[in-house]
Amino acid sequence: MSLFLTVQRGNQGCQSDKVSSEENLISENTANLTDCPVLSERKEEALPKTPANPASAKEHTIPSDVSQVLENKIVETLPAVQISVVETAVPDPISSHSDLIPGVYEGGLKIWECTFDLLNYLSEAEIQFGNKSVLDLGCGAGLLGITALKRNAGEVHFQDYNSSVIEEITLPNILVNCAHESDDVEGNGELPVKHSGGKDFDLDLLSKCRLFSGEWSAFRKLLLNSKKPFSKYDVILTSETVYNPDYYEALHDTLADLLGINGCVYLASKAHYFGCGGGILLFTKFIEEKNVFKSRVLKVFDKGLKRFIIEMVFKNSL
Repeated sequence: MSLFLTVQRGNQGCQSDKVSSEENLISENTANLTDCPVLSERKEEALPKTPANPASAKEHTIPSDVSQVLENKIVETLPAVQISVVETAVPDPISSHSDLIPGVYEGGLKIWECTFDLLNYLSEAEIQFGNKSVLDLGCGAGLLGITALKRNAGEVHFQDYNSSVIEEITLPNILVNCAHESDDVEGNGELPVKHSGGKDFDLDLLSKCRLFSGEWSAFRKLLLNSKKPFSKYDVILTSETVYNPDYYEALHDTLADLLGINGCVYLASKAHYFGCGGGILLFTKFIEEKNVFKSRVLKVFDKGLKRFIIEMVFKNSL
């Protein structure tokens, strides 16, 4: 078994002449190039055909007693971003197959490289979240949403395709990052037994969180048709979610329907995903054709396979 903490790196050999030429189309507004962590090679596999029956959407509740959620968990702190994460084993059928099984498992058990790119950008650019409504779309470990939560967001919603990812990874990570300062993890990386009680957590922070699983179209409908009050998001954070062109329509419609009129999307992605067919270049072309959003490149990471951070806003926004 492998741990979800494993950071997946881009394959250095998956760029093509076509990709390089496409990059020139969107590179005019790029920021200064910066180095990124050393990339390790990884074999990319072609994806199986996407199943016709995507996952239905549901909301997950945070239990009043979190002792079982955090029982026997080992916690590590990611120094560069100052976020604590809980180690969870990936089931063998998934870890032995591929990074992705479309319609079954969409990669949420691993922290992908572009997530750290976006985390670093949010810090460097001093992006403000104070009192804002934030969505971490395709959240996986939830690091982007947790960052917004720690920076005083008014509310943060976490969404992932797989319910198991929400329950086994996202929720535990939220809990350990909502522990009071005095109850932080011990130096040996083990979660103290005292963390099992709800009284040791910042309940105000937890009350700002909602968690959802399911395919994007189903998730969108769940929110828009819910009897619970729903205000559109000020900020949507998403990383490594444009790898499969089959999902572009659902992703675009979700962003268009859930983002507030003056809201902003921060999206991190590789230039191209070998074996998957997608990437930031193809997705940028897709949104241009839709003519709903305007986008600009905020930052480029040029070592190995190019990685981008882009901003999306409505064309009719102020």
